[in-house]
Formats: sequence, structure tokens, C-alpha cells
Amino acid sequence: MEKTMAGFDNPLTVSRRGLLAGAGGLTVLAALAACASPGGGGSRPIKFWNMPWGNTQFTPLDKKITLGYRPASGLPAASYQAVQWANFTTTFASAVASNTGPAVSSGSGTQAFQFSQQNRIAYADELLESWKSNGIHDDFLPGILDTMKTSRGYVAVPYNLDMRALWYRKSLLEKAGVQPPTDWQSYLDVCEALKKNGMFGFGIAAGAQGNGAQIVVGLMINNGGGLFDEEQKPNCVTPENIQALEYIVELVRKGYMDPGSVSYSGTNAQTQWKGDKFAMGFEGPALAQVLGGAVGDDMAIGDPLVSANGTKGALYFPNNIMMYKNTPSQKGSEAFLTYYYQNMKQLWTQNTGAGLPVLRSIAATPEFQADANAVKMVDVWQPICKTWAAPGGDALFSNVALVDSTPAMSTFAQGVLSLKVTPKEALTSLQKTVIAGMK
Repeated sequence: MEKTMAGFDNPLTVSRRGLLAGAGGLTVLAALAACASPGGGGSRPIKFWNMPWGNTQFTPLDKKITLGYRPASGLPAASYQAVQWANFTTTFASAVASNTGPAVSSGSGTQAFQFSQQNRIAYADELLESWKSNGIHDDFLPGILDTMKTSRGYVAVPYNLDMRALWYRKSLLEKAGVQPPTDWQSYLDVCEALKKNGMFGFGIAAGAQGNGAQIVVGLMINNGGGLFDEEQKPNCVTPENIQALEYIVELVRKGYMDPGSVSYSGTNAQTQWKGDKFAMGFEGPALAQVLGGAVGDDMAIGDPLVSANGTKGALYFPNNIMMYKNTPSQKGSEAFLTYYYQNMKQLWTQNTGAGLPVLRSIAATPEFQADANAVKMVDVWQPICKTWAAPGGDALFSNVALVDSTPAMSTFAQGVLSLKVTPKEALTSLQKTVIAGMK
């Protein structure tokens, strides 16, 4: 599974929130769960496993922060392990099931929700309550904490954000004589002007290593739709979703999408951005940094579009840090995380590409404020973003694993973008697939 956003290897490819279910991780866990039970104790350290969320500077600095932890008397110290994205689902599933895993970790965005079903997660309610006295609790961006809340408690703590926001090339829109769009109709108008200049306004990569499905669902959310209802059950075939897909079909039929986009990877998309072919598109926070050079400097974040239904919205992914029941000390896990959140600001102020921050205090630093695009994503886009759980709610749950960068979603997006199925047919097929995959 390839990284996205801040990983920089191929930032426009499949979501690195990538799912345990999709990679067979839950199967491994289920097979091993009967062989071991949660345990802990002794003088073992708090094992912190983190993913390489950023560029090459991220992991060394993250390790330095972790090993700088000086626990209070009687609490264990912390150790650090970087877990690579390749095969990380199996790495976690096997380690957690055999009680050789971490006490604290990041991972995929739905990992905590899935492990909680196996009774492996230590809920974060007491930790978050303790943070009310030190200011961390009230420092989170609006609505972020709610994405982690389940009927049994908070399964994890938000850590960094990924989203699909509207990017455009400033010079290419200027060349076409148009201003950035503000709604669906003006987006069509800008696309038409770009087409006359040999450019595409609906830049997208829907191949197996692209994020096309995320863009499609993002526009459904933009129109007030989404995939799940208030009871967390799939509800795909709605008027809002059909209208959004009809809009996408219009973009394709009018030639505003590169015909090759149906099979493009993230690398292909980068080539098109750099080659003055993609002038607009919905991508992740690190796009400008990944493209780099003069093209990177030419990139700008647009405004959230007002849909045909009169609504704003976009898809985002709250990545998180979770605690496990297999820990030498639950108080130790909580003490370490308190320290970590009080000191992780450096990951953003030193430009390690850690994604968008979840804390207002980090977003307010001079170093972060120097990036106008990042600031706009936090200030303007984040408040209107919703998770895979939309429109029924924002709190994630285990079954979103069925739609987060899965083969079924790639098939869904490719069917729409290739015009091989109607919007209603595509949504109906997706609904059946998701229902079949639910436990």
C-alpha cells in the first residue's frame, strides 16, 4: 500500500489510511486472537509505534521527541519504532494479537475502530478528561474529537489531517482569462475556458493507485450526500448522490477530464500537473510541496464550492493515535501521550510534512502560518469537511473500512468516469457490495 499526502513517495495514490480489512489484517487478527489475551505489567517501556507520516526529516525528529520523554517516578519510559507502510496492516494485526505490539501507535484511520471490536483498544476518555486541565482538550480544531467518539467511548485521539481540497494552477487560470470557481456552475465555466486552452479542469487519477473514488465521494458530500445514514448503514442511492454523479458525468462528457484519468496513478497525475495539462483538481494537502519548483509555487487552494443543492462539503481523513490494553501501565500510556502532544509541534514547525495539524496552537505558529495554502485548508476547508461516515454523522466506525480505498470503490469510480454505467446503477452496485461486506 502506498502512502499519500505527506509521505511524498507517491502522494496522489491510494489512501494510506488503508484498511486492515482490505489488506487481510483482520483475518490475521481473528486467527491469532484465540491464542493470546491482553496483558501487561513489569518494567517494560511504553512502546510507541508510529508511521512515517512525512518526509525524510519526520521519523528522526519524531524519534527524538519520543526518546526525550522523562516519565514521572514509577511510570515506564518510552521506546520508539517506525512502522513502514508496506504490509503495515499485517504487522499490526500479528503483533497485537500475539501481545508483542505497541502500547501506543498511529496507523490507518480506521485501525482503532477495528481493533476495538477485538477488545484490544484502551479508550481515551480518561486521557481526554485529564487534558481539560492542561488546555489540550480545547485546543483541537472544531469537530475533530467527535470523529473518534463511539457508544463505548473515544477509541483514539486525533493526530493529523488529510483532505481533498480544490487546487488550481494560478498561471494557467490567468492564461485562460478566468477567476477561480466558487460554485458548481462557475467550475463548469472555468473548465470550458481551460479546455479551449488545451487544459483539463477536472484533474483526477482513478487507476488502482489513484484517489479517484475519494474525489467522487467528496463531490457527493459537497452536495449533501455520502455513503452512510444516521444508523451507520450504507445508504448510497439518494437524490443528492445521483445529482452529484450526474454533475461528474457532465464534466466527463464535456471533455473537462483527461480521458486517460480513468487508469491514471498518482504519478501520472503529477506528470499532468507539471506538464500544464491539469489546471484544477481535488487533491491532498501536500500537493504543492510534492510538485515542487515553479509548479509548486504556482499552486493555490481555492474556495469550497457551493453545490447545485446549495451546500458546501468535502471529504477528509482524521488520522489518529490509539492506546492498547496491552501496556505495562495505562497511566504510563496516558502520561506519554500527554507529553507527546505537548511537544509534537516541532513536527510542523520544522516542516517535516506531517500533514495538517489537529491543534489550533500548532496552526497558529508563525512557521505554519507562512504557508497560505495550508492555512486556508485549516481555516476554510476543515470546518466544512466530513468523514466517510457522511451524511449520517461524522464519527468513524469499523465498516467505513469497506469504502476507504478498497477495490470496490475503485470499480465504482471507474464505472462512473468511464461512462459505462449510469449514476444510479453505480450507486446501486456499490450499495450491494458494501452491504455484502458488512459483518
